[in-house]
Amino acid sequence: MALREIRSFGPEERAAVLERQRNLKMARSAHAYVRGNTLKFYEWLDGLPRGTLPEGPPVWICGDCHLGNLGPLADAEGRVDIQIRDLDQTVIGNPTHDLVRLGLSLASAARGSDLPGVVTARMLEGMVRGYARGLAGPDSDAAPPEPEVVRTVRRRALGRHWKQLARERLKDVEPAIPLGRKFWALDDTERAALADLFDEDGVRGLVRALDGRDPASGLRLVDAAYWMKGCSSLGFLRYAALVRIEGSPAKEHHGKDHHAQGIHPKDPNGRGRLALIDLKEAVAPAAPAAPGVRMPPDHAARVVAGARALSPNLGERMLPVQLLAKPVVMRELAPQDLKLDVDQFSREEAVRAAHYLAYVVGQAHGRQMEAGTRAGWQAEVVRGTQEGAEAPSWLWSSVVELAGRHEVGYLQHCRRYADERAA
Repeated sequence: MALREIRSFGPEERAAVLERQRNLKMARSAHAYVRGNTLKFYEWLDGLPRGTLPEGPPVWICGDCHLGNLGPLADAEGRVDIQIRDLDQTVIGNPTHDLVRLGLSLASAARGSDLPGVVTARMLEGMVRGYARGLAGPDSDAAPPEPEVVRTVRRRALGRHWKQLARERLKDVEPAIPLGRKFWALDDTERAALADLFDEDGVRGLVRALDGRDPASGLRLVDAAYWMKGCSSLGFLRYAALVRIEGSPAKEHHGKDHHAQGIHPKDPNGRGRLALIDLKEAVAPAAPAAPGVRMPPDHAARVVAGARALSPNLGERMLPVQLLAKPVVMRELAPQDLKLDVDQFSREEAVRAAHYLAYVVGQAHGRQMEAGTRAGWQAEVVRGTQEGAEAPSWLWSSVVELAGRHEVGYLQHCRRYADERAA
């Protein structure tokens, strides 16, 4: 089927194309299969006898804590921190689940880098130490040294401006979204719904506030398209919207305005500033919530609440909205928002990355706990280790079992994918 025909499909007709794309992505490598198959992880978790894993204090967890969901994120003023960057699965739940999921992702990346099993063991040991360090709270020692994979992506993030974002996402700096392989045309119903959305006071207020604008400044939808992006989100609503913000100049923050930092670009035609907005449908999580906890019943509000607890840089740029009668999370994209793409790990780099990334997750969990709760949970996580020199047995056995299950699942997925292509 020709690409030009695909771009003109309505929402109902996109499903088959998107499913084929998802299957292709997951067939590319075992690591990609692990990233894209959160459901398999929670099916395994559901079958565990109670008490197999430690029960941590209920806090907002990522729910899908893998390598690709960590990376640099800019706050509204352009400061960059390494935080959790995807919160679709977030719930108030057991923080152990994030640790095991991250351990599986790291083990999968190590296998993809052709590293021996002993390196996986050392990575899980580094994970536990890094997580415990992150739990220690704001008064603990300084952050561990950044591994090269993190340092490299942070340097890229700090040097990025609107032009890089436009070239990558829009392929141009002119105010339009080019239709093609990633961006597809909208039907009339979708376009009208998006136009109405950007007329809502709450939506206009968020975008103007992020730009530091006067509340009286104008906001206008310039262009929009369906966005074929990600893996878990394929098949659900996903849109990119380009908006123009008009009015008084942005306020200054710490001696610099947003434009100077490349957060909010100037329209090349001189008609205000531009913002690129990501709109993503929020669906029911596979991750289980802790018994008795209260979360927003609206899934978009749940995602935003989790983001504000776990990743403040991202959460302050998000808003739950309703679009086409479905809950949708709206967030402004910043040029500095990048993910960790790990093609190959060296032995030393793998262990350092495991330690540092678990530290980031420990910080995200720990900032939600009081000091006594943090200390108790920290002691529980390292219980059973020999002076912190090995991973707890529950973490090691869980990752080993999950790695085996996902390897089998990946090969079966590839066989089905090959049969479908042959047919």
